[in-house]
Amino acid sequence: MPTPARQRPAVHLVQLPLPAIDALARGDLETANRHSPVALTRHFSVDRLAVWKIRSLQLAAAPDDAGWVTGALIDGASGQAVGCAGFHGPPDAVGMVELGYSVDPVFRRSGYARAALELLLARAAGEPDVRTVRATISPDNEASRHLVLQYGFEENGSQWDEEDGPEIIFEVAAGNQSAQHQ
Repeated sequence: MPTPARQRPAVHLVQLPLPAIDALARGDLETANRHSPVALTRHFSVDRLAVWKIRSLQLAAAPDDAGWVTGALIDGASGQAVGCAGFHGPPDAVGMVELGYSVDPVFRRSGYARAALELLLARAAGEPDVRTVRATISPDNEASRHLVLQYGFEENGSQWDEEDGPEIIFEVAAGNQSAQHQ
């Protein structure tokens, strides 16, 4: 008898205000939580420090990017922050957005990465200026590679990232992804 499919968690994103992002960029979780509309976990300040440094500088230079960049991934049932997700910024000149997501290790293997990916893909599909969605994944991150392939992403080269090292580039046309295995 087949095992019943596990219910995918409902999630939404909460945009963090700039003072919270700036505090996270400094590794100051206590101050970040004073400015955040949701309680943030250690994962936000320790595991994702490089992301917040980049987003802090980005938003200082381009405040209008705030609606696109990384926010807190919230479990719809509990209201708890389970990770972070978003785009690296608004669509570029050719309509490409790069997405990113990270689930707090405490909450991994519970469907949150898939839920975050689906949320971001739906946002991209609903934006008329977005043509291509990109994900860059470390060659040793089999779980993320396996996940994006299920949504029609195709390998499209590789790159060296100053923070993350070697990455494989995956892309899919916006609005042209559907899970092949759920």
